[in-house]
Amino acid sequence: MNKKIVLTLVSIVVIALLGGIAFLYKSLDEQKKVNQDMQELAELDKKEMQNEYEQFARQYSEMKTQISNDSIVAQLTQEQMRTQQLLQELKQVKANDAREITRLKKELATCRAVIRSYVLEIDSLNRLNENLTAENTRVRGQYEAATRQIEGLTQEKSSLSHKVAIAAQLDAVGISMTMNDKKGKPTKKISKAKNLQVNFSIAKNPTASNGIKTVYVRIQTPNGQTLSNGGKFNYENRSLDYSMKKQVEYGGNETPMSLFWNVSEFLEEGTYKISIFCDGNLIGSRSVSLS
Repeated sequence: MNKKIVLTLVSIVVIALLGGIAFLYKSLDEQKKVNQDMQELAELDKKEMQNEYEQFARQYSEMKTQISNDSIVAQLTQEQMRTQQLLQELKQVKANDAREITRLKKELATCRAVIRSYVLEIDSLNRLNENLTAENTRVRGQYEAATRQIEGLTQEKSSLSHKVAIAAQLDAVGISMTMNDKKGKPTKKISKAKNLQVNFSIAKNPTASNGIKTVYVRIQTPNGQTLSNGGKFNYENRSLDYSMKKQVEYGGNETPMSLFWNVSEFLEEGTYKISIFCDGNLIGSRSVSLS
């Protein structure tokens, strides 16, 4: 074969190999950045789960101090130990272990349902105790003793009523935020974002009151500023800015919602915090990174 032809072929092969190596390096670099962003989101998600597990463990301790029924106290202790065990498993698992994180999320939902059932059961026992106390008072005629028992039960009922109120609070689940371009299509580039779309669902809760609910969404920028449209709402004796609000009819079943914020100013890159409020309560929050 002609030596000139051979050299030409070798040059083509070398150029092709160099091009392939450059393309591979660029692809790996882009994948590394994506993986890093996903890792940060996973860490935030794990931290939120850890906080909720810790809250459940504290609630079990509080409930045990309000109950004299040894059987229920033993059950509460068992559930508290189970919650603490799941918390330890969560602390030890890596945030990018999708299978374990998914399992612990399911366990978290189960813990939430269990603690609500105990709140309702304890309230039912309290009402039964009230009836038995009233009957015992009429039979014995011991007015002073009955008065002391009623006062004690009134205090216990007040505490348990507070627990029931907690169980009746709404929960916002599946919180996410995406950027849409001028055509309304999702985009990953913050420079092309024309609106921010916040999606979530109000979880099923048969103990919550039904009716028209006003839901407020508050988006805070990486520097702590609120994306506000001038509207305010009350929360814990304070007046807060909100980004969007929407009314929805809630009937106790899972209710999906989507709200939109029109971008009218430059959005900076970083982590944005989404907070959702309803009925005077913070019902859900999530941090999302935009770049």
